[in-house]
Amino acid sequence: MDIFRVKPLAMLLAQASDSSHGLKRTLTAQGLIALGIGAIIGAGLFVRTAAASGEAAGPAVTLSFIFGAIGCLFAGLCYAEFASMIPIAGSAYTYAYTTMGEIIAWVIGWALVLEYAFGAGTVSIAWSEYLNKLTGGAIPYEWCHSPFESSPLNGAHGIMDIPALFIVLILTLLLIKGTSESATVNSIIVAIKVGIVLAFIGIGWHFINPANHTPFLIPEGVPGHLGFFQHGIGGVLRGAGIVFFAFIGFDAVSTAAQETINPGRDMPIGILGSLAVCTILYILFGWVLTGVAPYPEFLLAGKEASVAYAIQHHMPGFGWLATLVTVAILAGFSSVILVMLMGGSRVFFTMAGDGLLPKLFSEIHPKFRTPYKANMIVFCFVGTLATFVPGDLLGDLTAIGTLFAFVLVCIGVWILRVKNPSQPRPFKTPLVPLVPILGVLFCITMIVSLDKYTQLVAFIWMLIGLVVYFAYGKSHSHLKS
Repeated sequence: MDIFRVKPLAMLLAQASDSSHGLKRTLTAQGLIALGIGAIIGAGLFVRTAAASGEAAGPAVTLSFIFGAIGCLFAGLCYAEFASMIPIAGSAYTYAYTTMGEIIAWVIGWALVLEYAFGAGTVSIAWSEYLNKLTGGAIPYEWCHSPFESSPLNGAHGIMDIPALFIVLILTLLLIKGTSESATVNSIIVAIKVGIVLAFIGIGWHFINPANHTPFLIPEGVPGHLGFFQHGIGGVLRGAGIVFFAFIGFDAVSTAAQETINPGRDMPIGILGSLAVCTILYILFGWVLTGVAPYPEFLLAGKEASVAYAIQHHMPGFGWLATLVTVAILAGFSSVILVMLMGGSRVFFTMAGDGLLPKLFSEIHPKFRTPYKANMIVFCFVGTLATFVPGDLLGDLTAIGTLFAFVLVCIGVWILRVKNPSQPRPFKTPLVPLVPILGVLFCITMIVSLDKYTQLVAFIWMLIGLVVYFAYGKSHSHLKS
């Protein structure tokens, strides 16, 4: 069937070597690591850690991070092999196109749209909320909330979320200007937020109460934790599914393969290096946060501002650190939005280059050599979400799209090893097929642990994607016979 037509690997490699018409190569290994850290450390660390602890894992959220990191490691090794041998923008979409066929590639591309574009919109809404918190509510309610929201205090109705639209616009313009400039700004942001994370870990370590880590797993029978995935080992697995949002980002590094100076060497370093740095920080952060404050408080009082709450109520004399954490959250959100906007536009750019989306998505700016029209279209979509949709982060929905892409990337590495074993691979995933199989199993486990509503919405999104493919992509594909 022509929906399973495969894009020849030789065609991809020829596309990668076309330096005159492709994207500008400016990124180094260090820039890629910073790019990955920029996407990874954000809402996941500051918001999802407490959510996973309070809802499912308790103090054992550190085990959830370890479980999630292991699954990411298996997927990351597979991503590294693909990114080093196929240095093309598009990430998992591109890898699937050359291994499993067009329809599977389209499904992955559509899932990545869910991850990057929708994720950027919801994180920008969270950015607006935290900016208003930092300024003491200086922005009128009407101009920092969607028209579907009203204030529980005075009944004021939202009109549009201007700060959210503003941050998306600024970061989009930065991306259009150039990847090198975007990476420089991202590196500065990364330095700021990592420094504040280290400050919280270092200072908070002295306020750990060992009693908060006992029992380490939530016992069976605790009110509000009666389901299998709400206590014990099941709670750890559910916690891994929740905090998995915190690991989203290292895969976005692979979307910049076509803008990397030496992708064969630098892409594996960027993907695995950013994952390693963030995993260490996550484990330490989770241990300190659950040691400073009892996990039930994260649901009863902490909510989204859980880290600032823990500092204010359990670390006397360090109120200034709570303000810095809010600054770090704003910085974290900014870099996450930046990398998600870049990832979404690069996926669109590649899909349009294959004919599956209209050509304008693949047009490159004559001076900046960036996919400026794709950036502008992504801005319109994300900006609309950010301005007029209520501020629900929906991290689980973003995570499920990523996990699905991870599963297919792991399968794709195995398939390509069988179909094309002699192809040069600057980086080789070890222990194939064991590592890909373990990656698939870990990611499927986390998908199953997510709630039914998330799974249903993701399924509906995929159905919409299939309608778009059969209505446009299938008949306009460049591989059409």
